[in-house]
Amino acid sequence: MPLLQGHFSYLELMKLYLKYTVILITVSVTLACGNSLTESKPGSTSATAAPSWALLPFEKMDSVNPLLTPGEGVFYCPIRKDTVQWEEKDVFNPATVVRNDTLFMIYRAEDSVGKFAGTSRLGLAWSTDGIHFNRYPQPIFYPSNDAQKMYEWEGGCEDPRIVQDSSGRYVLTYTSYDGNKARLMVATSPDLIQWTKYGPAFSGKYRDVWSKSGSIVSDYLSDGRIVARKINGLYWMYWGDVNIWVATSDDLVHWKPVPYTNGQKPGIELRHNATEVAELKIVFGPRIKKFDSDLVEPGPPAMYTDQGIRLLYNGRNVPSIGDTSLSEGTYAASQALMDKNDPSKIIDRMDTYFMKPERDYEIMGQVNRVCFIEGLALYKNSWWLYYGTADSRIAGARIHK
Repeated sequence: MPLLQGHFSYLELMKLYLKYTVILITVSVTLACGNSLTESKPGSTSATAAPSWALLPFEKMDSVNPLLTPGEGVFYCPIRKDTVQWEEKDVFNPATVVRNDTLFMIYRAEDSVGKFAGTSRLGLAWSTDGIHFNRYPQPIFYPSNDAQKMYEWEGGCEDPRIVQDSSGRYVLTYTSYDGNKARLMVATSPDLIQWTKYGPAFSGKYRDVWSKSGSIVSDYLSDGRIVARKINGLYWMYWGDVNIWVATSDDLVHWKPVPYTNGQKPGIELRHNATEVAELKIVFGPRIKKFDSDLVEPGPPAMYTDQGIRLLYNGRNVPSIGDTSLSEGTYAASQALMDKNDPSKIIDRMDTYFMKPERDYEIMGQVNRVCFIEGLALYKNSWWLYYGTADSRIAGARIHK
């Protein structure tokens, strides 16, 4: 998640979202790094201070974190035509999927070669207890001499999210980075090993806009599968890393961003994308005086529930316009709820974060002060949340059911 620059018209932003933002909780607790939800003990979050629909409390697994650190695997890069230590520098931002009673993690890994602080590839690890992971020695997804090389090289393939369709096919959304622009991409697989790349999720005038972080609305089933769900005859996906927008699809591969209707406009300054994105409907965005004052970005696949569509998301802080108790650039995690019949409509949102950087490996790394949630799994009667720490390691948190 490259850091983004620019400024919003924050007064206008506040006016736009005031009608959507409901103040749910006002809880203050003194912590080493600032204010958060009431905590029963270090590394845990309390559901008593949060809205009833939120998925809480998560407890960081301090005794075993970080769960995954850089490795020594060697890979022959078909573009460089040379071997590289493909995960020697950083591992972070994982997706998770349960298959045959095993928890699989697809994670972003970087080497130390090239002009963009390393090329990103996707590795695969597996676990039978949610804590101890074994890795495949080679990446399972990477830039190659294929039709997508123009989008993926040499920045690489980043930040996966994964769901299944009704047939069991895996659908991967990921970010390609060509050194100039990030694009949301789609691939599919029958087995998590063999992949078919389809290129950019968006076509036409939206193909070349900056886009990231595709979170597809899904059912989290009791056997651990995450299965994409149609609403009003279409699949829905949240995306973006400034504001959170929404897109629809009838096949999970080709996506159309949802525009404003009836002449509505956001009335705010947008970064990265010019006039094309100004016409797209924003589900929700940053908030002044909050931990998510600078940007918001989807986390794991959005969860369909009876109460609405629950989206766990990431927010970035700028103290001058945000939460003064959090340092510059802090990434913390929160949750929002959208209408289950109209996924483009927000109906509720947590007032603060439920997770923030506290541990040394969360505070210091490639990008300091980052907890970036991306993988969520229902596995062995527990909820497991996996996240990147300081863009350098992978850690986990857990809810015991």
